[in-house]
Amino acid sequence: MKLTVVGAGNVGATVADCVARMDIVREIALVDIVEGVAKGKALDLYESAPIHGYDTRIVGGSDYAITAGSDVTVITAGLPRKPGMSRDDLLKVNAGIVRSVTRQVVDHSPDTILIVVSNPLDVMTYVAYDESGFDPSRVMGMAGILDTARYRAFIAMELGVSVRDISAMLLGGHGDTMVPLPRFTTVGGKPLPELLPADRIEAIVDRAKKGGGEIVELMGTSAWYAPGAGAAEMVEAIVRDNNRVLPCAAWAEARYGLEGLFVGVPARLGAGGVKGVVELELDEAEMALMNASADAVRQGVADLKRIEGSGTGD
Repeated sequence: MKLTVVGAGNVGATVADCVARMDIVREIALVDIVEGVAKGKALDLYESAPIHGYDTRIVGGSDYAITAGSDVTVITAGLPRKPGMSRDDLLKVNAGIVRSVTRQVVDHSPDTILIVVSNPLDVMTYVAYDESGFDPSRVMGMAGILDTARYRAFIAMELGVSVRDISAMLLGGHGDTMVPLPRFTTVGGKPLPELLPADRIEAIVDRAKKGGGEIVELMGTSAWYAPGAGAAEMVEAIVRDNNRVLPCAAWAEARYGLEGLFVGVPARLGAGGVKGVVELELDEAEMALMNASADAVRQGVADLKRIEGSGTGD
């Protein structure tokens, strides 16, 4: 199988590195508008193959012809929000980038599966779906895996346990509107509320919601190791067809009372993309949070349609 990663920045290069080390695809095409960056990072990554012991070939460039025949495509291209840039400006710019990327990818790989990492994540996933014309099962966004990974990492730090013994799930939109589910979180099979008081759980959830901002404050740029690894985990589930249930932005399929949007839900991933959505039995409070999160995603899509319809980000 073949993987394309669009965007040779830190996140895209990390996706390529993680998947290459898994040795599960025959080739990875790394594409970026800056050809030298894509070619250079692809060459650097492939030169590490003899050390890591993988046979995946890695090529890079700015011409989408190198992506032809890709089974899975990860889209990381987009701009971070800059000083003085409004939310509408960011929506307009990144939607334009994601639409352009999607068109070119689909032209060369009409049967590919799309994984979107570009922000704002839930809205950009909708953009890729709208532009591609694909069945929604072939389009998804990476966010829930990242949010849940941060949540699990902070629980492990709090309790002094292995992250491998923590099972957790966060739903909803990426960021401040994510939906925490402490009662579905277990450590070695024991529910988290039996191990930590409510105020400590609330503090951990709040830190997970703001995890990206915390890293930006520390080093002046967005995270890339965890986001890249999260996208790679989705690629692995699809390529290996192992039916992993992972939290990601998927078409709600009328689950959780939601329709017509991509939002964070537990999705079963395998050959062909999203094979189904797992519906957890949420209580009244959890469902209220899920609805509020979905409303925020709907508003983001509505804002984008308004901006694109008016032709201005003002």
